[in-house]
Amino acid sequence: MLAIVALALLLGLQVLLADRARLAADARWRPLVAATCGVFGCSLPPWREPAAFVLVAREVRPHPEVPGALRVRATFRNDARWPQAWPTLLLTLSDVEGRAVAARAFGADEYRGATTSAPIAPGQTADIALDIREPSVATVSFAFDFGH
Repeated sequence: MLAIVALALLLGLQVLLADRARLAADARWRPLVAATCGVFGCSLPPWREPAAFVLVAREVRPHPEVPGALRVRATFRNDARWPQAWPTLLLTLSDVEGRAVAARAFGADEYRGATTSAPIAPGQTADIALDIREPSVATVSFAFDFGH
């Protein structure tokens, strides 16, 4: 009987380790998977919760030195419980009627440079600045969003 219990526990541990990436994506399982990986030295994929990024400040203005360009600035915070990978920043520029005149996704390597290896910590705030070409003189509004 003791051998059956030990084998069942071993099977459960093997399933946990083999399926750790999927289980670690679930907030209920992540603490257990992280603790298990701490003991066995395995790695976990970064936490991904784009909805936990909060835009604190944002601004799009004409570039002060380059005609036909815009300077984009944003400050956001990671409100997730765990560190997570830096998000993709989605920027949409619209005209006076609300129609998108341009949209682009910026990867972390574009707005942070080569310093993207460390995840963004819980509660950490990031300031970013981008210079982009103005797509149209009819651009009057902008929207930010976060993706994986």
